[in-house]
Amino acid sequence: MAKRDSALSGVVSVLTWVLLLVVVAAVAVLVVVPKAMGGTTLTVLTGSMEPTISPGDVVAVKMVTDPDQQVQLGDVITFQPVSDDPTLVTHRVIAKTYTSEGVQFVTQGDANGAADEPIVAGQVKAKVVYSVPWVGHVQLWLGERKGLAVALVAGALLVYAAVMILRPERRGRDKADDPAQPASETPVPAGAPTDGVTG
Repeated sequence: MAKRDSALSGVVSVLTWVLLLVVVAAVAVLVVVPKAMGGTTLTVLTGSMEPTISPGDVVAVKMVTDPDQQVQLGDVITFQPVSDDPTLVTHRVIAKTYTSEGVQFVTQGDANGAADEPIVAGQVKAKVVYSVPWVGHVQLWLGERKGLAVALVAGALLVYAAVMILRPERRGRDKADDPAQPASETPVPAGAPTDGVTG
């Protein structure tokens, strides 16, 4: 029984560490790095950039302040197809031209058969730095179930705490730390026989 409890505790400990590392890596890739480079993350909803970027992928983007200098041919950018419209599209730059009104960019999704309408510098918002596959599906799922997500995390932490407290190694250490209890002694009446030979 003790061996089985010890094995179960070991498995839970390994799984907990793996989960912790995954969470730390996810936070670094999805929050820390984008913030450090002055950007953010966006979830891709369509397949227009497949196979490079698929629906459900998360892209880390860096904000663009000078599109003429910061955006080159081949870059994948996030832009507003219509100026001042909050809708965002992420496509690849296939042409960069200059007109009397300034620089213009032509974009196209890798999976699309036709180019988009040209856009001006003011419509360019960010440039994609890297993408993380599938994470967007999790973000969207959790976004719709925030209460469930909190409950699951809290439950996992409680289970981990219980395992850490009750695991056999911990119980063994606690017993070892307790001072030894003196053996109870029953007083022997005077004249009563004791072990050995009387006579």
